[in-house]
Amino acid sequence: MSTTKPLILITNDDGITAPGIRALVTAMKAIGDVVVVAPDKPQSGMGHAITINSTLRLYEVKQDGLTEHACSGTPVDCVKIAIDKILPRKPDLLVSGINHGANSSINVIYSGTMSAAVEGAIEGIPSIGFSLCNYSIEADFTAAAHFAGIIAKNVLDHGMPDGVCLNVNIPDVPLDIIKGVKVCRQAKSMWHEEFDERKDPYGRKYYWLTGKFVNLDSGDDTDQWALENNYVSVVPTQFDLTAHTAIKDMKKWEM
Repeated sequence: MSTTKPLILITNDDGITAPGIRALVTAMKAIGDVVVVAPDKPQSGMGHAITINSTLRLYEVKQDGLTEHACSGTPVDCVKIAIDKILPRKPDLLVSGINHGANSSINVIYSGTMSAAVEGAIEGIPSIGFSLCNYSIEADFTAAAHFAGIIAKNVLDHGMPDGVCLNVNIPDVPLDIIKGVKVCRQAKSMWHEEFDERKDPYGRKYYWLTGKFVNLDSGDDTDQWALENNYVSVVPTQFDLTAHTAIKDMKKWEM
């Protein structure tokens, strides 16, 4: 490892071989020394889950001129084990992604990509989650990787507030169509969900989660507005879930 280049930890939730993380590795290698610790299989929708009821395993994987580490656990497991067992020191930056699919608005709650970034923030590491608004395995990550490099350099140059990480989403349009970067708030939204009931060949019922994303926010300062208008959205995100604005009114409940 270089003593002058920043040390960058890379992880994701789509798995270590996913095209999105490969694009992110290429972008980060131009900035610093890269260590990759990522799930050995897709872990989308895992949120901040950790493995406590089974063992974790690490496997070395040779890719892109690097010796990387595939982990049998969740994205958060990857961050924890990288810090404790693999990295020579605390990294200067943690980047997660590039996710196949948006993690804007309420999706941040469920996202393994963003939970890895949140875990980095808990550890005091400047951290960013990157997502491209395209779920296809054949998605073009050119624009996403370009902006990942720019935003990562900004974080390395300027630092991050304590307890904050960045949720970055990139619209699924060519690089020359993207208008710029907007720092914005998380839009208010929800999923209208249904469980599609089906039967297996033995006649037993099973259920498949389906749903429709509904944006309830008409503001022009949100991540959804930015993405719909071909801007990269950057939402500062924190792990402190305290509803600070409610404390004053609820103080009267104290006994």
